[in-house]
Amino acid sequence: MSSNVSTAHPAKHPQGAQLAALSLGAVGVVYGDIGTSPLYTLKEVFFNAHHSIAHTQANVLGLLSLIIWVLTIVVAIKYAFVMLRADNQGEGGTMVLLALALRAVTVVTRRRYLTLLGIFGVALFFGDSIITPAMSVLGAMEGLVEINPDLKVVVVPVALIILTGLFYVQANGTGRMSKWFGPIMAFWFLVLGVLGIYHLSSNPAVLVAFNPMYALRFLFENPKLALIVLGSAVLAVTGAEAVYADMGHFGRKPIRIAWFGWVMPMLVLNYLGQGALILKTCAEQEAANAATACKMHPFYDQVPHAMLIPMVILAGLATVIASQAVISGAFSIGRQAIQLGFLPRMKVVHTSHKSEGQIYLPAINWLLFVLVCIVVVAFRGTDNLAAAYGLAVTGAMLIDTVLFAIVAVGLWKWNKLGACALVGVFLIVDIALLASTAIKIPDGGWFPLVIAFLVLVFMTTWKRGRSLMSQQRKETALPLAPMIAALSRDATRVQGTAVFMTSTPDEMPAAMLHNLKHNKVLHERNIVLHVHFDDVPLVTRARRVKVEDLGNGFYKMVVNYGFMNAPDIPKALTIAAKDHKIDVEMMDTSFFVSREVLVPNPCQRISVWRQRLFSLMARNAQSATAYFQIPTNRVLELGAQVKF
Repeated sequence: MSSNVSTAHPAKHPQGAQLAALSLGAVGVVYGDIGTSPLYTLKEVFFNAHHSIAHTQANVLGLLSLIIWVLTIVVAIKYAFVMLRADNQGEGGTMVLLALALRAVTVVTRRRYLTLLGIFGVALFFGDSIITPAMSVLGAMEGLVEINPDLKVVVVPVALIILTGLFYVQANGTGRMSKWFGPIMAFWFLVLGVLGIYHLSSNPAVLVAFNPMYALRFLFENPKLALIVLGSAVLAVTGAEAVYADMGHFGRKPIRIAWFGWVMPMLVLNYLGQGALILKTCAEQEAANAATACKMHPFYDQVPHAMLIPMVILAGLATVIASQAVISGAFSIGRQAIQLGFLPRMKVVHTSHKSEGQIYLPAINWLLFVLVCIVVVAFRGTDNLAAAYGLAVTGAMLIDTVLFAIVAVGLWKWNKLGACALVGVFLIVDIALLASTAIKIPDGGWFPLVIAFLVLVFMTTWKRGRSLMSQQRKETALPLAPMIAALSRDATRVQGTAVFMTSTPDEMPAAMLHNLKHNKVLHERNIVLHVHFDDVPLVTRARRVKVEDLGNGFYKMVVNYGFMNAPDIPKALTIAAKDHKIDVEMMDTSFFVSREVLVPNPCQRISVWRQRLFSLMARNAQSATAYFQIPTNRVLELGAQVKF
């Protein structure tokens, strides 16, 4: 996931107060999701009604060891040490990793499959964006039952109220709230560590769980339970992908300092403390009544009863922060997908004048809200929801590993033997975790898969449809240079500037032809403008605008953006006027945009149902005028029919 706290890159080598501030911010944003995992991980491992694990010392130590080493291999080694090396202009995330991997592959067929794999990783992220807020908030609100069992009936309604408020405030932006994320989550981790130390002191023997042999012994001695237990233990690393995805907001060093200096020690201490409490509580319960199975909530039972209400409030705040990071990440990924051509244009609201990364996409926000509420009402508790949780995360982690392997060998030219050894370890862990969550597909794991499949269908349909439309235009397009020479001789000129938007800079814009056909005039200055999105996160102002003087008052302009830049055509024209000496006065400029009407046509290149889906998406896409921030009172739209 990726947060939209800021897209202004941190200093390459932050020091002192800046390093401390960035590290604190990383604690709140990067580790919000993984930081709420102790709410439900050991509860799901030991006290899930769907599987039974004896609360023996060997089992507890084995499972604690398993969680510690999964955290170490997946988060500490794979993401914090290795994956953070794969940056594109300091940015990270699946879309960035895909862009790097595509540079290492030249075969068209392989590029197509690689792109499909990367898109599926993004689709899995959207599935996770639905499950995470539901799981986190429900996990926190289950503390109400520990306060008073009669409050069980209000868990779902209270969770829905919190989620409604969370999604409602997205339109206001997260700038004001985000400054509190770091301190609140830092305090949350401190509380986790203190609770862990307190209960660990009653049974220091659980410290031997640092020995990986306890984990291996448990897996070998319980082969029938191995996958089931791994499927529960994977909850401890949900949110690990944020370590890489949020690199651009904080930088490598602050993310590593936050993990190794604060987050990981506190998480491990809390898990060890919960393990010690399970051994103590279950031994006492079974000694009192051997016929009764041990029942407890290992997280909330750590807390003195008098402190339960403050703890539930703190847990609620922590889960809101964790959910906020995922929702913000969905906005960022959504904008990247739009600008790389995988989704239709949507309304993008910039909620901050200082940070380009603070954005709000209403369509994605309310779609997520509806789906999250459906999940909460349908599953009603973390016991049931845990079956749906984890599959999207483990799938995305596996895809990250595959893409990284291609980058390491194909782009960086790492030693193949060393790269295979390192990636091989990651693949073994990723495949094991994926297999452990795949067995939960019938019990709820199907839900994120269905969401991911639907997102994949929409993204591939839009990409394919746009490609076919481009081919169709090329078949009927006229070359730009010869047409300009002919028009310069014959057409009548009028005062002002005309900007003709085009998807192909070397072809005659359809809007120009329609304007000549109906109005029979040309302006004294005519700009053929093409917007190009590079496969890099950000394009600097120096590389933003390229202008070529075609003579006779005609100019070809290419405006370059990265997939994290906000398109702004009037601003680009201002740059062109200043840097390339083009006399552009906005109040004397008209923008001509083609509005294409799609006509479904039975053909072999794309099925009819996908044509209809593409047409539906195109009709509901945001207009180019709004997306590129063009003044509406300066725009003329000219229609055209396009067949597939």
